[in-house]
Amino acid sequence: MRKIKIFDTTLRDGEQSAGVNLNQSEKLEIARQLERLNVDIIEAGFPAASKGDFASVEQIAQTVKNCSVTGLARSVMADIDAAWEALKGGAEPRLHVFIATSPIHRQYKLKQTAEQVKETAVAAVKYAAKKFPIIQWSAEDASRTELPYLAEIIEAVIQAGAHVINIPDTVGYSTPQEYGNIFRYLKENVPSIHKVELSSHCHDDLGLAIANALSAVENGATQVEGTINGIGERAGNAALEELAVALYIRKDHFNAETRLNLKEISRTSSLVSKLTGMVVPANKAVVGKNAFAHESGIHQDGVLKEKSTYEIISPDLVGFQSNSLVLGKHSGRHAFKNRLNELGLAVPDEDIDHLFKVFKDLADRKKEMTDDDLAAIVLEEKLTKEERFYDLISIQIQYGTNQVPTATVTLSGRDNEIIQEAGTGAGSIEALYNTLEKCMKEKINLLDYRIQSVGAGRDALAQVYVKMRYAGKETSGRGLAQDVLEASAKAYLNAVNRVIYVGEKSEVVTSN
Repeated sequence: MRKIKIFDTTLRDGEQSAGVNLNQSEKLEIARQLERLNVDIIEAGFPAASKGDFASVEQIAQTVKNCSVTGLARSVMADIDAAWEALKGGAEPRLHVFIATSPIHRQYKLKQTAEQVKETAVAAVKYAAKKFPIIQWSAEDASRTELPYLAEIIEAVIQAGAHVINIPDTVGYSTPQEYGNIFRYLKENVPSIHKVELSSHCHDDLGLAIANALSAVENGATQVEGTINGIGERAGNAALEELAVALYIRKDHFNAETRLNLKEISRTSSLVSKLTGMVVPANKAVVGKNAFAHESGIHQDGVLKEKSTYEIISPDLVGFQSNSLVLGKHSGRHAFKNRLNELGLAVPDEDIDHLFKVFKDLADRKKEMTDDDLAAIVLEEKLTKEERFYDLISIQIQYGTNQVPTATVTLSGRDNEIIQEAGTGAGSIEALYNTLEKCMKEKINLLDYRIQSVGAGRDALAQVYVKMRYAGKETSGRGLAQDVLEASAKAYLNAVNRVIYVGEKSEVVTSN
């Protein structure tokens, strides 16, 4: 069996999804889960992009030890320096450096000749080789680059010190046959190609990302880049869970395998979905809630007689279980902590008492607590503990079909300042958000509002996601509560708090 390395870029390319805004603690939580999933490489971010990105990459590199952590850099010395400073404390620091190579990018974006692009690429790799033990070089928009030139520049960067060559289908333009042919061509026309690993990076603009990635594997790629749930810019990236399961189920065809712990797929997918606010479609392959559901009578009859009639993937293969331990108000601290560990939620011992109290308070009001409830509680408490600048004390909403909806809000601000305002709106949410805007004393534009239940039943928790523009910055937030209005208020404050947190953190870094 050929071994295919998995390069996860959920925290870099995935976070570039419109509306996704992960903070440092959330990125670290995902990185820990990716380590449990057993990915080979985690692309933790773009260190030169911002102080927040630098800090996240640095923390992940220092925390994760069982897989290599990398950061992205343009072919600019300052980017490479920033990446080294963030990654040098990691177990296996590596650099992912790129430059665009296609004619359209050379002409309109870089405004450089083909020779100038090659010189820039070679200089960047040579400079990086003085610091990094492993260098991955990417030809942005490789799929629209002339093959002879692509072969020429790849040979040059290999000679300069590159260890991995990545061939991105940056805009999802290629067909599987065309994309596989690029790898075949390079193996036949780059003299030093045997010295490096070949990697694929596919986008899903035409819905061909996984097909293209598998074609790359068939034609010599030994590494595949992608994201959990296929998130990413525009239509997203190749979904790593789909790729890994496809290689496992059809190993007879591909004769290749990954080292992923497939049983961690469901948990990883769920965590990424919760933290990014990007809901997994019900019909999504491998991790959608309908992936193992059978409604047709003919299908149900077949599955009852023999599962393989209509089910080629066993639910437990990817971590879906038909039953689970149910915790409730009578559960003890030990059972609570043990279940968190089983769910892969890293909680320090000093935080267990607080989380257990939150759990018991909620369990008194709910009939039963599901795994989704536990995960939501932990993630919510981690989030608010770190970023609590404005805190919700109380809300009161008056609503009737024949009266104007009115909201009264009480917040605690900086230095325990108490802020109280009242306002009206066309509906309960508008009244609430108009009142919160008064508390902020600054214009806030709500760009998106979404609500979903955590679990089922009338007592299910409500999880609200908002996207807004505050203080000139686009931000997003998440709130959790049994009441949808309380969850809505928490999401609003969380989004505002994120902007303040990032701003103050940047000021601290700058002053240091």
